Amino acid sequence: MQEFYFQCVDCEHQIENQRGTLLTDCPKCHSHHLNVIYPTLSKKDFLHAFNSDEVGLRRYKKMLPIHDENNIISFGEGNMPLDRWEFLEDFAKESKGISCQVLAHRQDMNPKTGSFKDLAGCLVSSALKEAEVKNYVVASTGNIGAAFACYLKKARINLYVFIPNNSSRYKEAEIAAVGQTVFRVNGDYHTTKVLAKEFAKKNGFTLAQSGLDPYRVEAKKTMSYDWIKNDIVPSVYIQALSGGTGPFGVYKGCQELIENDLLQKPPRFILCQSDQCAPMATSWLKAKSEGFQKDCFQSFDTIENPETEVATLATGIPSLYPKLAPIVKETGGEILSFPENLAPDLALWISSKSAVRIGPAATIGVGGFLSALKEGHIKDGDTVVINIGEGIRRDPGFLEKIVKDSIQVTTLKDLENFKDFEGRSQSIEDKMRNYIEG
Repeated sequence: MQEFYFQCVDCEHQIENQRGTLLTDCPKCHSHHLNVIYPTLSKKDFLHAFNSDEVGLRRYKKMLPIHDENNIISFGEGNMPLDRWEFLEDFAKESKGISCQVLAHRQDMNPKTGSFKDLAGCLVSSALKEAEVKNYVVASTGNIGAAFACYLKKARINLYVFIPNNSSRYKEAEIAAVGQTVFRVNGDYHTTKVLAKEFAKKNGFTLAQSGLDPYRVEAKKTMSYDWIKNDIVPSVYIQALSGGTGPFGVYKGCQELIENDLLQKPPRFILCQSDQCAPMATSWLKAKSEGFQKDCFQSFDTIENPETEVATLATGIPSLYPKLAPIVKETGGEILSFPENLAPDLALWISSKSAVRIGPAATIGVGGFLSALKEGHIKDGDTVVINIGEGIRRDPGFLEKIVKDSIQVTTLKDLENFKDFEGRSQSIEDKMRNYIEG
């Protein structure tokens, strides 16, 4: 049996996790911020996992809160490659004179939904199966709902997904296609979460917790394991930011690697939001401009009904900001924003240089690299890992925006002023350079 226990981050109360139970909050102070502690975990266990032939998160079974590995529900998620994106390195050198290494952590290659949400889908479904939960309720902008739908179906657990009105029909169909239930809410994500909670309470169903759900955090931490497995020690970690589960998970993984002498310190966390929904970025900028005074992270901006086309990043009420911002500050990082209107062009530039087609949220993540260059947060000698958290299949509508420059042709005369793609790609690169130099 795997050895682990839960510890409340807020009151430090230790909670033994009995087999067949699901822990999501502290019985003493009712905080939802729980850490999972593995008292016998060793460097040897990590090295064994890194060299394991097991598929999916099973390779990390000693680092996950599951008592019996037979309960693990897996589709082969995790252990994603880190591609070197030299075109971004060249761009940094040519535009800012910065020499750095840039690696794209290809979470878009996760086999079930093409998203890093597969990691959470694996561990949450495994924990629910072990606890013999039969009905589960989640509020989602679409991605986590799609992942949970697949994994919980394999675990034979009924899923009820509440999505806000601006979620795509594609994601709704993806959830419903595997036989799970979707409710589209006439409201924003905050309203969706409230209704999901009321539904779960009324029916006695288990409700998915916030971004601090320990099972989701434990799943996301494995992304940092992939770095070490591939002999990569980043000095900067970049990802798109919505609620914050991903950064919490990566930070937790870094702490475990540090404790086992596999990492010296966590990288600088540079997190990026769309400028159309950037309450954490604006709150951070205000706190920074005032010198990070005591308790500066306890208040934050909110946006009611954010008008953003990147639905997966539409967290207008960033309730985790007071806990996330101190982590960013501790690592010497930043919370930035990137212009949403530049996202389609940036995605097209990325695909033209790497043949990788990414979704809108992941594009905002790469935009974080450009914003960091613009603000002087990328340094000579940095090794930068960018989390490519989703592929284009997560939002087919975004693909239509990317190809907006297609050339309409009736006769050969229409091609007299034809400009090959290399020329068009150069104009997009110039647009990105104008952004960071503007």
